[in-house]
Amino acid sequence: MDSDYVIDAVSAILREANIEYVKWDMNRQITDMPCPGYNHKYTLGYYKVMSAITSAFPNVLFEGCSAGGGRFDAGVLAYMPQIWTSDNSDAVSRLKIQYSTSMCYPVYSISSHITASPNHQCGRITSLKTRGDVAYMGTFGYELDITKATDEEFEEIKQQIEFEKQLRPLMRDGDLYRLQNPYDENYCAWSIVSKDKKQVFLFACKVLSVAQTKNPKLKLQGLTPNKQYRDIKTGEIYGGDMLMYRGIKIDYKVQDFATEVKIFEAIN
Repeated sequence: MDSDYVIDAVSAILREANIEYVKWDMNRQITDMPCPGYNHKYTLGYYKVMSAITSAFPNVLFEGCSAGGGRFDAGVLAYMPQIWTSDNSDAVSRLKIQYSTSMCYPVYSISSHITASPNHQCGRITSLKTRGDVAYMGTFGYELDITKATDEEFEEIKQQIEFEKQLRPLMRDGDLYRLQNPYDENYCAWSIVSKDKKQVFLFACKVLSVAQTKNPKLKLQGLTPNKQYRDIKTGEIYGGDMLMYRGIKIDYKVQDFATEVKIFEAIN
């Protein structure tokens, strides 16, 4: 298909309709290449299309997905600020998916949505809190039938959205620290620290309810040792040196896949 035709056809739709968001999805790669080097030419053509369309419609949010230069591709980020990370949206699976993706790509380019439970991919049942806690690390959103939510879930969703609004500057501009590797142990943890080191977001998770007497202490990174930090949920105050060198213990509930999120703010 001619790239100019694609540009004209899509542009016509965007001009005529009230569209603010476009997910550019093509879940089947071109597998039967007509000649050597065609995949490279195809990718350059894809970039040409996206360059023209995103330049013409700067107020439309475009999200990348499969195909083009690949699902995640540094070239695509020149045109689309976020990419659908994986069709596997199960919260447990997402620990490794998002942890690994963050090795190469900015946190705010990682699309991480709350989807239905049981999960449509693997059938796993997880709480709305669990799904929300994992989804905070990225372009937080919802991808489910909202008409099936209970009144209690609606209230929890409102709280999640308000909490996420606090995190946006951190997720966009902060520094990511990977604290516990989900590939190596039963725990996963990461934190985002603001550039001025005055605010910290912490996510911590225990994947399985293992038989053990104590949880390992979690040592934060990237703080200012002589600053005092307040846990805004509990009001407890910690020294930056204590958080980094001694660490804190997360009080996980006795269940599979227990998660905790915290925000610390410097008070001096």
